[in-house]
Formats: sequence, structure tokens, C-alpha cells
Amino acid sequence: METESEPYVRLSTLRQLHQVVADLNTARSLADTLQTVADGVVAGLNYELACVNLVRPDGDLVVAAFAGSSAAEALITGRVGSRSSWERRLSMATAWGDLRFIPHTEGWVLMEDDVPQWHTDGPAPRFEDEWHPHDRLYAPMYASGSGRELLGVISVDRPRNGRHPGPWGQEALQMYASQSAIAISNARLRSNMQRALVRLEREQQALRASEESFRQAFEYAPSGMAIAEMGGDQHGRLLRTNDALCRLLGRPASVMRRYSFADLVHPEDIGTLLRTSAEGGRAELRLGRRDGTYVWVSLRNSVVADTADGPRFLLTHVEDIEERKRHELQLAHRASHDALTGLPNSAELRSRLSARLCERPAAYAVADQAGGYGGGYDSARDGGYDQGPAGQPGHGAHAGGYDSGSGGYESPYEHEHEHGFGFEPAGVGPYDHHVHMVAPSGGDIDDGTKGLAVLFCDLDGFKSINDRFGHHTGDAVLIEVARRLTTGVRDGDTVARLGGDEFVVLADGLGAADAADLAVRLRNAIIPPIRVDGRAVRVGASFGIGWAECGMTVEEVLNSADQRMYVEKRSRAKVHRRAG
Repeated sequence: METESEPYVRLSTLRQLHQVVADLNTARSLADTLQTVADGVVAGLNYELACVNLVRPDGDLVVAAFAGSSAAEALITGRVGSRSSWERRLSMATAWGDLRFIPHTEGWVLMEDDVPQWHTDGPAPRFEDEWHPHDRLYAPMYASGSGRELLGVISVDRPRNGRHPGPWGQEALQMYASQSAIAISNARLRSNMQRALVRLEREQQALRASEESFRQAFEYAPSGMAIAEMGGDQHGRLLRTNDALCRLLGRPASVMRRYSFADLVHPEDIGTLLRTSAEGGRAELRLGRRDGTYVWVSLRNSVVADTADGPRFLLTHVEDIEERKRHELQLAHRASHDALTGLPNSAELRSRLSARLCERPAAYAVADQAGGYGGGYDSARDGGYDQGPAGQPGHGAHAGGYDSGSGGYESPYEHEHEHGFGFEPAGVGPYDHHVHMVAPSGGDIDDGTKGLAVLFCDLDGFKSINDRFGHHTGDAVLIEVARRLTTGVRDGDTVARLGGDEFVVLADGLGAADAADLAVRLRNAIIPPIRVDGRAVRVGASFGIGWAECGMTVEEVLNSADQRMYVEKRSRAKVHRRAG
């Protein structure tokens, strides 16, 4: 017989159940729904602990939500139990309708399986239906339909009245599990639908390329942006440019529509632009401003379309990288130049010299020259150094630099030579695009051969100046010597500081007599007094002339010039040089 309080208890539980079921439908996401399921067990069904185990795509079950204990939540949330362990538990349990109960007298065999669990020790039950901490009660959640696909399992513990749930409590938990399964299925469906809608919206935006939705991002972007035609006679013509790009190039939008990027790019960067792909292409190049100067920019391309079958356009993002390029130039200059004199350092000297040499022996180069191809220095072909009237040196391709055909030194702002647009005569070997270095064969006698002279310079009397007047004076002398050497050579020649008081001059297109004359001129330029802090000091110089020849290594070339310098120094050892 029911007691007088049982109908009231059932009505109160029903009201709580109704409220927590209603809360299930208010959750916005799957994660919120799972947590609401766990919270509802604690709030509406009078259990102190509740855990929601959700079936993953691989079949295992993960602890997706926990309610009732922050310590337990931190310990087991996110942990995974295998599907086989869960099926073992559900199969060995006592069936209470759709619920599954494992009493503490049987659950000890499950202590070592991999299902995440949380329990506390407690005394043995004092009466038959008293709850024990090792009792386990599960409420499986199945998807609606005939297949009864398992969605997850609600695990409950520690009923507040301390007793096993009666028929009404079991029915309430079973009903709640059924409603929870519906809520979880709906949450998954909503999540899948939301993802599908997002994907559909993105696809529609990509196909439509809506002008209105794009306008704000395009017009007010802080960096330059442009839209250009793709395909047809007007391929590459700029259709629209934003204010940032117009300001960067100093041209109004109406004028920009007359151009393509090919019209604006620096002539030396046109190859880079043509090699940049339309879809996802990136390039760093120079664009011309209205005032005739050029600015370094980074281009990033992407393709957009008006409709699925409509015309496609090229969207280009233009970022000003002038400051970064200037910084890179400064770093490159510091790495390749002497900090004291500003001359190319030893590493840069070796790099420039190595670029002019190849492993092919000089004999082959001479044979090629006899055959009419690629022998000695060809100023017309290489844009190299010519001789002005009365034997005065002319100017090379780069002022203050060293550039003779492929492999020469270039400014860090310039791209390396590309051979993709070049041509080679049929049947020519792999080295024949290279201008082979040959050396005069007559020693000090000029046989008419022009080559790359390497003048090794060692200062005479510099150590005594350094010891007597200090490093400050010594540094000033080195700076002045560097200036005099640089002034005494052609624009295309290289003056480098090898280290200490040693300098090296690379001068291309010289014969033996030309190299000897250059050494005399440079020696005479160094000899005049150098004034430092009101004091006049003098240094001399010994020069050794070597020749760069294909088949030699850089070290062999430098050692040859160095040895000849010491021969000259010893031959002049009896000549007294005064310093100070």
C-alpha cells in the first residue's frame, strides 16, 4: 500500500523531470547539451554524481560531461573507455528495464578494466536496498528507430536518499535517458546542419564574389589591393585598385586602370612577375611610382569568380616591404663588408672570385677560344670593362660593384641570373654559358691575353705606426688606404680587405702590362703622407700580381698572388721605408 507522501513525491519528481527535460532543448551546442544532461541528473533526479559517456566515431566511449564533483570532473573528463569493456559491463549487469545495475558484490571484477570510474569507499549496507559506493547504475541512451544504435551511457552514483531507486525512480531515470538521447541526436543534427550551412554559404560567396560583401574589405584595407582581368586580350589589366595602393604608387585610381602590373614593374623584375602563378602565387618585386622611383612590394595572388560559369578575376594583395628590404640590404652589407673600411670582406671577395671560376681546366677554355666560343674576356658580350681614350679605364655594369656576366656580384636588391630565358648554341657543353678565365702566359711579358688580375697588397710600415701611435691612428690609416685604392681603380673593379693590413684588388680585362701599371699607380697613391690628428704618417705597399684561371681554386689564386707579393717584398727589402 502506498503511503500518503508517495503521490506528492511522484508529482514533485515529475515536475523536476519536466524542468530538466525542458532545459535539454535550450542548449545551443552539442557540448552544452551533454553538460545539461549531466546537470539534469543531479538537479532533477536526486543523484549526487552523474557522468555522460558519449560514443565516438571509432566506437569507444569518452567521458564528455560530469556533474556533482569538480575533483571527479577534473580526473576523468576526456578519458576513454573501450567499447568492449562497456559491452562487458552492460551484458553482465542486472536489467532494470533499459537500465543496467551492477551491485558491489559483483562489480569488483571490473576494477581493472579501462572504463573511467570514480568512487569512494564506504561501509557495507545495513539493509537490503541501501546504496553502496561500489554499486553501478547505467542508463544507456539509444538513437530513435528500429536499429537502437547506442549513443552513449549515463552513469549515476550516490542517490540522495541513500537507497536503490524504486520502480518510479527507475522509470524516471529511463525516461530521462530517452529524452537525453533525443536531445543529443538533435544537437548533433543541428551541429551538422550548421556546418553544412556554413559550407554552403562559403561556397555561395566564392561563386558569387558579391561586390557588396567584398567592398568594405577591399576599399578600406590598410595594404594595397587590386583586381585585374584574367584571360583574353586585356589579361592583367587593372580593373580596380583601393586607396592604399593608389597612395603607395602615387597614382589616382582613374590612372591606375590604364595599366597592368607588367607596365608598372621594374624591368629587372619582369621575369619574376611572369613566373608568379595566378592562384596562390607570391612574389617580391619593385613597382614604379609616379615620381619615377620604385618601391619594393610583396604580391599575393588569388582567383575569384562572379558566378559558377562567369568570368574569373585576379585578386592581388600588395604589401609595402620597402623597410624590410632596406633592413635586409643593411644586414647583407654588414655580412659581406668590412666594418672599418666599408670594403668587401674576405668572404665576399672569395664569393666574387669563385663566381668567375669553374672546374674546367684552362686548356679547354683556350681550345674553345681558338674555336671561336667563350675563351677570354668579352666586354661586348658581358657588358664588362672597356678602355677609354688614352688607356683610361672605363666603367663596368655596376658602379662600385663587380659584375661580369653570369655569376657576378649583384646588389642584394637584384635577383640571381635566371637561365630560363637564355639560349645556348646547339651541341655546346655544360660550361659554355660561362666566360672562361685565362691568364697571360708570358709572365711579365704582355702576350695580348686579357684576364682577371688579382693584385695582393700588403702595407709596409703599418705595424710600426700601430705600435707607436695606437690603434686609433692605425684604423685611420687603413680607412684612408682603402679610399685611395678605391679611387685608383675602375668602377667595375673590386677592392677588398682581406684582413689586417692586407688588401686585394680584382681587375678584369687586363693584360700583364696593364696589371703592372695598375700596381704602380696604386702603390704611388698609397705612398703620400696620411694626416691623422694633425700628425703625418707614411706607409708603403708591396703588390703581388696573380691571375684567376678556370681550373684553379680560389685559394690557389689568392696564394699565387700572395707568394708573388712576398717575392716583390723581399726584392725591395734593402729599400728603407720611413713611417712617422
